[in-house]
Amino acid sequence: MTFTSLPLGLILFSAFCLIIVIQLGYYLIVFRKLAFYQPKPKTNSQEYPVSIIVCGKNEAENFSIHLPAILLQDYATTHEVIVVNDNSTDETKYLLEGLYKRFKGLKILTLTQDALGIPGKKFPLSMGIKSSKHEVILLTDADCFPASEHWIKMMQEAYTEGIDVVLGYGAYAKKRGVLNKLIRFETFHAALQYLSFALAKMPYMGVGRNLSYKREMFIKNKGFASINHIPGGDDDLFILKIATKKNTAIVIEQQAHTISDPKTTWSEWMRQKRRHYTTSKYYKPKFKLLLGLYAFSNFLVYPLLILSVIYFNWWMALSVYAVRLITLAIIWKKAMRKLNEEDLWSQFLLFDIWMFLYYFIMLPALLRKPEKKW
Repeated sequence: MTFTSLPLGLILFSAFCLIIVIQLGYYLIVFRKLAFYQPKPKTNSQEYPVSIIVCGKNEAENFSIHLPAILLQDYATTHEVIVVNDNSTDETKYLLEGLYKRFKGLKILTLTQDALGIPGKKFPLSMGIKSSKHEVILLTDADCFPASEHWIKMMQEAYTEGIDVVLGYGAYAKKRGVLNKLIRFETFHAALQYLSFALAKMPYMGVGRNLSYKREMFIKNKGFASINHIPGGDDDLFILKIATKKNTAIVIEQQAHTISDPKTTWSEWMRQKRRHYTTSKYYKPKFKLLLGLYAFSNFLVYPLLILSVIYFNWWMALSVYAVRLITLAIIWKKAMRKLNEEDLWSQFLLFDIWMFLYYFIMLPALLRKPEKKW
C-alpha cells in the first residue's frame, strides 16, 4: 500500500499526531526549563558599578512618570543613569534639567542631529553606551519602570564568572480589558521561548525593556555596525550575535522585572508587533528553523484536530489533543507563576486557541519590509 492509497482520515490523523509530538518535544525538552527553573544559591555577593541607559525621543511625559523610579534605586555601589535625549522637540530637555538638579547621578546626553542611514534607536543607544563609565550596562526604555527598588542589584547579581549577557523580563502593567490580557499573554509566550532557549544553552534574543550586557562585548563587536541598516534588532539581533551557551544568564525574580504601559488600541499593538517581527528574517538559519517549526506546529494543531475529528476518529483525536493540552497547562502554570503572570492561567485554553489567530495575523509581517523609523 502506497502513501497515496491510504485513507484521507488516517493521513490527517497521522499528521496531527506528528504535530503533537513536535509540540510535546518543545514543551518537555525546552519550555520545561523555565517552568522548573531554580536559580543557583548565591555563595557570595558582589556589587558591580553599573551604567543604566535609557533612550527617548519626545518622551517627556514618560520620563516624568518613570525616570524617578530608576533614579531612586536602592543600590549603594557606584552607578550612573544616562538618559539619551534623541532630538526631542517636546519638553524633554527642561524636564531632564529639572531632574538633574535633584539627582546628581543623572547624566544627560542630548543629540541634536539624526544619524543618516541608521534608522531606529541604535545610534542614540550606541552614544549612550560609548559615554558610559562602567563595564556593566543595564538597559530599559523610557516607558518602563522597575518593579522594585532592587532592580539594579538583582540584575547585576547574575554576573558571575564567565557571564557577559543577562536577560530579564519586561512585563506589562495589569489593567482591565481583553486587549491587556492578550498583550500580557503574548509577552509571556515570547518570554517562555527566549528565556527557555537561553536556559537550554541556545540564547537568541532579549528585550530592550530589561536587558544587560558587558560594555566590552559592545566594543568588541563594533556595536551595532553589522545591523545599523535595520530599524530594529538592538535587543534580538545584537544578542543573537554576542550571546553564547556559556556567557548568558537570566534573572526572572519579580523584583527584577520592569513594567511598561501597554498599548491601548488594537491598531497600535498590531503595528508594534509587526514592527518587531520584521527582524526575524535576519535570524540565523538554526533559529529560523527552531522557532519556525514551533510556530508552524502550533498553528496546525487546531485545524488538524478538527479534520481528524471529522474524517478519522473523534475520541482518538481528542485523546491525543488532551495529552498536549495537559502538558501545556502544567508548563504554562509554572512558568506564569515564575513571571508573575499567573492570573492569566485560568484562560489558558482561550489563549491557546488565540495563538492560531495570532500567527495567521502576523504572517504578513514576516514578508513585509521593515519600517525605516523608530
